[in-house]
Amino acid sequence: MISLQFFARYREQLGCGADQMVWDGQLRTLDDVRQRLLARGGPWQVLAEPRIMCARNQEMCSLDSPVADGDELAFFPPVTGG
Repeated sequence: MISLQFFARYREQLGCGADQMVWDGQLRTLDDVRQRLLARGGPWQVLAEPRIMCARNQEMCSLDSPVADGDELAFFPPVTGG
């Protein structure tokens, strides 16, 4: 099982701050997980942003980072400063 966390406006647009996904061998990278979420359609398309930020087990990472059963993955919108 993979634990999923969504932050800031992702949480607002999805209507949830957390979810879970059954892990299988086809989920090799964080982007594979994101693509499976995008396939849900509707509000999940918010995760298609090109500059999406993510973390694996509470460490910032890239979409090509490997995933494994038991991981906690988090998705954040791009951060802007001012």
